[in-house]
Amino acid sequence: MTSRVMLISPAMSAALREARFDDGCPLDPAGLRLAEAATGSLSAADQVLVSPTVRCRETAAALGLDALAFTEPPELSGLDVGRWRGATLAEVSADEPEAVGRWLADPSSAPHGGESVAGLCERVAKWLETAADPSSGASGSGSTEGSGAGSVRIIAVVEPEIVRAGVVRALGAPESAFWRVDVPPLVVTEFSGRAGRWNVRVGRALGE
Repeated sequence: MTSRVMLISPAMSAALREARFDDGCPLDPAGLRLAEAATGSLSAADQVLVSPTVRCRETAAALGLDALAFTEPPELSGLDVGRWRGATLAEVSADEPEAVGRWLADPSSAPHGGESVAGLCERVAKWLETAADPSSGASGSGSTEGSGAGSVRIIAVVEPEIVRAGVVRALGAPESAFWRVDVPPLVVTEFSGRAGRWNVRVGRALGE
């Protein structure tokens, strides 16, 4: 059984441009244009999923994926950064330098009162396991009609940290590698294989 999971990072927004923890802001005009320019560059999928954030919804719509009635599974929610939501990393570093230091150095730490990086990686790993099994019905979608026997193809527009967590767990890397995975806007990261044994293709700009 072989599955393909394509994770697409959202287009540019003010929060991404300013290194601000997501505060629900929309895509900026340049990001929206780039996403719209990539419409039609994705092949058909059995399931289309979206992180439940404004910028991921808008990216999916700009790519034309809204016509496929995408769903928003809670497993693909972005990292909960608690009281830091809406602040820039520079602002938080100035106000709480020791807390930021712990957060960046220790994946199990959550000084902001939200979710730890380790918790996020575990959540995404569990989702990948169910997504790889077309019979599980746990990947947040409806039908798998049109997929090959014993296979499923998923396209998901997700927050950058979901991509990082997926890469870390799929490659068996330590959770400390989370911050070393760069995820630019509108980049496709593809997982192919099955649960426990993934091949990962990273860094393909959408539309290439």
